[in-house]
Order: sequence, then C-alpha cells, then structure tokens
Amino acid sequence: MGWASLTCAAVAAAALAAPGGGMFAALGLGLFAAGTGLAAYRRREAAAGARLAGAGAVTLGGIAVALAAAKIALTFLAVSALERLVS
Repeated sequence: MGWASLTCAAVAAAALAAPGGGMFAALGLGLFAAGTGLAAYRRREAAAGARLAGAGAVTLGGIAVALAAAKIALTFLAVSALERLVS
C-alpha cells in the first residue's frame, strides 16, 4: 500500500503542471496519497521499504495539496482582479 500511495503522490505532483483542471486532480490525489501513506506508515508489520514509501507519500502528498490549494487561491484572486477590471 505504501508504494501505491507514493505513486499517487507522484502523479499528484505531476498533475500540478497540467493546465486547466490539473490542480483539482492534484488536490484529490494528494489527499488520497497522504491518507493512504499515513495508513501504510502506521502498519508495524509491513516491510521497512513499504513504510518508508508511505512516509514519503505523506510528505509528497502534503506538498502537492499545499501547492494545489495555493494554485486554486491564486486562480480565484486572478479572476476577482479581472472581474474588478472589467466592471
């Protein structure tokens, strides 16, 4: 489960570069990766590599969520500024 969550975190980080709805995909995938990565890290009977991958997924997923949230907020600010400019 740790490796799958790390893969989701990597896809979330890559989705940030995609134009359009990539930020929403990054937000969802990042949250999923952080949640499943935390669950993988907490499993004591799992192999060390899987636990380490889970910890990496929590970190990378959290960074992807933070960057996606910032990108969404900046998009709203830009639309608000354009709306004030037009009216």
